[in-house]
Amino acid sequence: MFEFAWWWLLFALPLPLLMRFFPAREPSQEAALRVPQRLAGAASVQSKPARSAYGHGLMWLIWVALVLAAARPQWLGEPVSIPNEGREMMLAVDLSGSMKIDDMTLNGRQVNRLTMTKSVMAEFIRRRVSDRLGLILFADTAYLQAPLTFDRKTVAQLLEESVIGLVGEQTAIGDAIGLAVKRLEAREKTNKVLILLTDGQNTAGNITPAQAKELAVDSGVTVYTIGVGADKMLIESFFGSRQVNPSQELDEDMLTDIAVATGGKYFRARDAQELEQIYTRLDELEPIEGESQKLRPLTALFYYPLALALLLSALPLLVSLIGARRRGTLVNTQYEEQ
Repeated sequence: MFEFAWWWLLFALPLPLLMRFFPAREPSQEAALRVPQRLAGAASVQSKPARSAYGHGLMWLIWVALVLAAARPQWLGEPVSIPNEGREMMLAVDLSGSMKIDDMTLNGRQVNRLTMTKSVMAEFIRRRVSDRLGLILFADTAYLQAPLTFDRKTVAQLLEESVIGLVGEQTAIGDAIGLAVKRLEAREKTNKVLILLTDGQNTAGNITPAQAKELAVDSGVTVYTIGVGADKMLIESFFGSRQVNPSQELDEDMLTDIAVATGGKYFRARDAQELEQIYTRLDELEPIEGESQKLRPLTALFYYPLALALLLSALPLLVSLIGARRRGTLVNTQYEEQ
């Protein structure tokens, strides 16, 4: 359905006609030098170029196009029913310095932990069609990167743009949980879920993991914790290769305790396949359905009359430039003939 959002602006269309009812403005001073009437008439004719019907019509078209653009024409599509499900998830992703360890394999190549997390989590976000998602990034402290929203593309883009060291080098797990609880506690009749992904232990922040756990329990927030990192990694050195455990700093006991106390679960992701399986299980979380919402897709059309007005405004200048170029060409031709 076509409509004008600000239809009342269409009443401005006849405004130029009202200018005809205003008296012409008299000159404030009398000319100091009087010229003969014939010369004065000739001068006035030369100083006031005649406005042709073409010029008046062009100005009217420009005015009408500008008024139509200001009235904001738009096209409303058919109502679309959107399911309103009560599953709301905050995603908390660790950006500490240890996330740059290259102990993960993705599509046959060695990548760091954050790169693998972005790749797998992007697909997880894409599947959250009817869920509301938020994004928290944490290291030395926790920052809300995206509030709870249905805009999955923005959440995925903000996650993709995140870099290691953006918010420090340490790991503030308690602050991340506390911030998520604060954002979720105002929600009612929803599955309030926090998915926290980290590869270390709590080494920074103002809230301890124990305090954060109590906050989550009191607010009814279910926390699913994911420990990222391989168990084995070969390191090449001058003395040869040796096998190390790059995840020895991962505090699995703490992550398990938080998950169990809040009704969630702790998962271990040693590679991309395990992380994908974890997200598949999280897909099965049962949402609480609410009343469906009806939305009508809206397409703005104001730029069409606006572009027409700009084009018509530039038309006289374009014609003048073409005419001047032709006259210049004619003069040069005559000069060459002489």
